[in-house]
Amino acid sequence: MKSAVVLAALVACSAMASAQSQPEATGAGWTPLFAPDLANADKPAGVWSVADGELTASADQCIWSQTDYENFTLDLEFKTANGTNSGVIIYCTDVKNWIPKSVEVQIADPFADKWAKADPTWHGGGIFGHLAPAKQMTKKPGEWNRMTIEAKGKQVKVWLNGELTADMDMALWTSAKKNPNGSGIPNWLSTPFAELPTKGRIGLQGKHGDATVWFRNVKIKS
Repeated sequence: MKSAVVLAALVACSAMASAQSQPEATGAGWTPLFAPDLANADKPAGVWSVADGELTASADQCIWSQTDYENFTLDLEFKTANGTNSGVIIYCTDVKNWIPKSVEVQIADPFADKWAKADPTWHGGGIFGHLAPAKQMTKKPGEWNRMTIEAKGKQVKVWLNGELTADMDMALWTSAKKNPNGSGIPNWLSTPFAELPTKGRIGLQGKHGDATVWFRNVKIKS
């Protein structure tokens, strides 16, 4: 009887661990978010370019999907430079005023003092301004990172390099001034997450500040 109980516990623990593992981005249903020539993207002229499969920008302007998405998994790779501060944007309902009308999954170089010493919710793998990552998983500048974002209504999960770094229920964020743990929210993020629509465009932030960011293998599964 004891062995059966132990086996059942091991199976349950294995299932829980599997549920928290970074999803694989293979098999049916996956499609590139952007065409190789970016023909299906909304982007500013002369800013975003692709070379050898790597997508990057020369200025701090976003590239957007032309389609609104809800209930999806997004998988991508990114590479930072020294001091990179960027992000992946989901649920955006206004690309011209996206900051208070979307959710931003943060990308930042943790080896740069200005970001390592910044508010924890500004660290890579977290939800910018709202939820700090569970642990620091971003690799050194010049190395490729893999990020997966699972968005199911108000439930948003983020994996970075094999670890679950953020697990958010947006419904708990009923204030635009304070996070559920009492920490402050930047005043430019003026819409409570509980009130945000959970369908919108997906975007990538460009060269924010003086440091570049690169993306590749950006794909989505609805």
